[in-house]
Amino acid sequence: MIQNPLFNKITIIFVVGLISLSTWFFSPYSSANAVNNPELLPSEVTPVVDLANYLPDLQEEALITEIEDFEQQTGWKLRVLTQYERSPGRAVIKFWDLDDKSVLLVADGRGGNILAFSVGDNVYDLLPRTFWIELQNRFGNMYYVREHGENNSIVEALTTVKGCLADGGCLVVPGLPQEQWILTLITSIVGGVIFGLAALPRKPGQVFAWQWVLIISPLWGILFFAFGMGPVVTRTSEWLPLFRNVIGFVLGALVAYLSPLINAQASSET
Repeated sequence: MIQNPLFNKITIIFVVGLISLSTWFFSPYSSANAVNNPELLPSEVTPVVDLANYLPDLQEEALITEIEDFEQQTGWKLRVLTQYERSPGRAVIKFWDLDDKSVLLVADGRGGNILAFSVGDNVYDLLPRTFWIELQNRFGNMYYVREHGENNSIVEALTTVKGCLADGGCLVVPGLPQEQWILTLITSIVGGVIFGLAALPRKPGQVFAWQWVLIISPLWGILFFAFGMGPVVTRTSEWLPLFRNVIGFVLGALVAYLSPLINAQASSET
């Protein structure tokens, strides 16, 4: 049996998406809140505590500098904690003086998703809960970590947060990964097929069944506009993915509309 790597990638992302809500509410950091091990924290305060050794030294130093500069410029407090076997737990709250303008990224390799976030109340005004769930799924899933490494998973997630906070907020995570675009293309094609089937003539002399197209419009409209176009226009300004989805919708509609007519004509001639 031949396996399609792209299909495997989409399957992994889909499975991770199904368990995202559970990993959000039952993250390693949530369970760590019950413990308090301040002895695991360094004596000097630093915005990055890498207990799991996920970050190379040079990358950690660069990340510390970026976080400190960002805090001075904007006032938002970003912190990173990596852990594996033991967690400092609630000790990080006092160690970093976490408040309503704080974002704590916790990277823990023991769960299905490496990333978890503890977010201050003021941050939710700019970045809603759905943003954090999508961010966790995109950069913390097993496939992304396996392909890019734990260190890049942490850095990319934090870079996205910094960019959105600097821009005044984001409703969704910017950028359109290939796997997500493929899903939007599939829903666009399926929406086009439903549109084409609904448009098939059902009366003698009828060429296009507009009534049925309008009746079925909630179905093909949701598939095409909400699931096919919406994720693209809200995440990227590139026109090519949008153009491809439109073409996919049109081709799906034409195939579904013309195939029965051609088959019927061929049968009558036979």
